[in-house]
Amino acid sequence: MAEPTSTEARPTRAYVIHPDLGHARTQRRAPDHALAEAVALAHALPGIEIVGAEVARLRSPDPGRLFGKGKLAEIGARLAEAEAELVLIDGPVSPVQQRNLEKDWDVKLLDRTGLILEIFADRARTREGVLQVELAALSYQRTRLVRAWTHLERQRGGLGFVGGPGETQIEADRRAIDEQMTRLRRQLERVVKTRTLHRAARAKVPYPIVALVGYTNAGKSTLFNRLTGAEVLAKDMLFATLDPTMRAIRLPAAGGGAGGRKIILSDTVGFISDLPTELVAAFRATLEEVLEADLILHVRDISHPETEEQAEDVAAILDSLGVDEDVASIEVWNKIDALSAETRAALRRTGARTDGVQSVSALSGEGLEDLVAAIDAHLARALDEPREAAVVTLPFGDGRRRAWLHEAGVVEREESGEAGLVLHLRWTARQKAGFEALDRPEA
Repeated sequence: MAEPTSTEARPTRAYVIHPDLGHARTQRRAPDHALAEAVALAHALPGIEIVGAEVARLRSPDPGRLFGKGKLAEIGARLAEAEAELVLIDGPVSPVQQRNLEKDWDVKLLDRTGLILEIFADRARTREGVLQVELAALSYQRTRLVRAWTHLERQRGGLGFVGGPGETQIEADRRAIDEQMTRLRRQLERVVKTRTLHRAARAKVPYPIVALVGYTNAGKSTLFNRLTGAEVLAKDMLFATLDPTMRAIRLPAAGGGAGGRKIILSDTVGFISDLPTELVAAFRATLEEVLEADLILHVRDISHPETEEQAEDVAAILDSLGVDEDVASIEVWNKIDALSAETRAALRRTGARTDGVQSVSALSGEGLEDLVAAIDAHLARALDEPREAAVVTLPFGDGRRRAWLHEAGVVEREESGEAGLVLHLRWTARQKAGFEALDRPEA
């Protein structure tokens, strides 16, 4: 057996720093909580071992090195002692600052945008998601060519079709990136055209879509697994879910038992504050089901000390994505198992008095019956339309459309006729349109 390489033998030793501007800070979050989130982000990247973390307080950022001389030397000593190989800065770092800090500390360095890009690149699975992340990474890289090419005076010759004599290496690299970005955009245009096919396919499904959204690590995947019996990756890790997952489930009927409303439940990527602008398109690509949802479940980690700030971030992102304000929503206050019995009881009482709020523990199952009832009630208000009687005759061999009608729960009785099966229905205009869409071609 071959000996493992050095990268396989041990993870990269990483040190996390959250720069805090003190009284000049514009962020709403406490520095210690911001640092904890940055460390959690770092843990989400494979092959990383956190060897230290700190809040570095600054009066004002130094344009060349971010930190002043004293702080620079102080952190440098801790990095050397911890034998750190990678420094993760929880905030923006300019290309010049990155180059200088890497030289001074003799480490590799990633800022917050670079770190999130790395995580997305590692987690993306769908074709569109992969292309969007590649495009975002090139956009980010294009602004940081100074890091790789410090000798801007270096000239390269060449023929006219490669830029002509006198072009600097950085200009050649930048044009190569622009050409690659153009190719990726063309590929994306072809991939995005399939969205219309996805929408057409959805129109043929007679069930409403319920989308789980929330701040990353709020417990969406655990709740999804509880409600569906699926086994989606659910870890105490930021961005454990990146690509969306959908499952069909049937809600319990009124009074319990089977035969209730059938829905499509969708699990989505977790939201996060200060999402890099380069990643907005990639992020949006993973949230197609949210834009199409009939009901949104906003899952909150109610035990988190900054749950209100996280909720504001989620609301801001939903607004930026163009989610219709009229779409029904329920706030799901999750992780009540992490609270005291008194606090749990108070939250349950608050939820009972407040329409659109449900307190649950996806881990223990507490409150899930009430949540399911609330989902059904919201969908009834939002979607239930007047039902009209109809009679449809299907050929005896048309099992696909017959199955569709029974799955939709619109068949009142069925009998054999001379021309085929005669089905007596009671359905809504939405269900009728979905049935008629079965006859339309996919493209």
